[in-house]
Amino acid sequence: MFRQLEALSELECDVLERLRDFLAAQKHVCVAYSGGVDSSLVAAIAHEQLGDQALAITGVSPSLAPHLLLEARQQAAWLGMRHQEVSTLELEDPSYTSNPQDRCYACKRELHRHLAPIAAEANGALVLDGVNQDDLGDHRPGIAAAKEAGVRSPLAELGITKATVRRLSWALGFPWWDKPAQPCLASRFPYGEAISSERLQRVGQAEAWLIDQDFDQVRVRSHGLAARVEVPEDRIADLLQPSLRRELVKTLLSLGFTSVSVDVEGLVSGKLNRG
Repeated sequence: MFRQLEALSELECDVLERLRDFLAAQKHVCVAYSGGVDSSLVAAIAHEQLGDQALAITGVSPSLAPHLLLEARQQAAWLGMRHQEVSTLELEDPSYTSNPQDRCYACKRELHRHLAPIAAEANGALVLDGVNQDDLGDHRPGIAAAKEAGVRSPLAELGITKATVRRLSWALGFPWWDKPAQPCLASRFPYGEAISSERLQRVGQAEAWLIDQDFDQVRVRSHGLAARVEVPEDRIADLLQPSLRRELVKTLLSLGFTSVSVDVEGLVSGKLNRG
C-alpha cells in the first residue's frame, strides 16, 4: 500500500478509502491510462489493491505528444505496475479527421475498440478511466463513447474532483501530482479544420521546442498554417524577450507555419470551445 506522506483532511481520507474499496472490490481491471494525474491515480490505486491483476493501457497515435508517452512510461515504471501500449487508428476515421465538435467521441470509441479485446483476454477485466467529477460538467463527448463501451469512471462515480485528485496524489508522494492538464494535440485545431498526421506532428514539434525552452505549460494553436502560441500570462514577457522571440519565429517557420503570434490573453484551457 502506498504510504501517506502528507496530511489529509478527514473528508479526503474518507475519499481515498472509498477509492481503495472500489478498486479492491474488482477482480481484474484495465485502466485507460494517459499518464495524466487523473488516470494515474486510478492506475496507482488499482495496482496497490490488485497487483498484477491491474493493467494500465495507453493508446498511442500521432495525437499523443511523444513527451507525454515517455512520461506515461516513466510513471508506470515508478509505480511498478504493468503497462501496455496499443496503437489506435482514429486518423483513418473521417468522423475524427474532419474535426467536428464531437471529435473526442470518435477518438474514445476507437480507443475502447482496442481496449475491449485486451480486457476480455485479461480474465474479463473491467475497463476503468480517469474521468473525474469536474469533467462531467465540461464539453467531453468522449465520455459518452466510454459509457457505451461499458467503461467505469471511479473518480466521477465517487464524486472526486480534480482538486481532490491532486491532493490525494500529493499526499501519497506521486511526483506528478501537480502535472498540468495536457489535452491531445487534436485540440489545437479549430473545429472544422481537418486533422492529419502531418499537422499533428508540426504542432507537437513546436510545443516540444517550447518545452525545451522551459515553458512546461504551452499550447500552439494552429489556424491553417498560422501558429498562435499560448503560455501562462505570467510567462508571456519571458517568451517575448527579443532573442527568444526571434528563435521562436525561426523555429516555427522552419516547421512549416507561415506566421507566428503570441496570444496576449495567455493560456486558457478549452479556449477553442468558446462560442
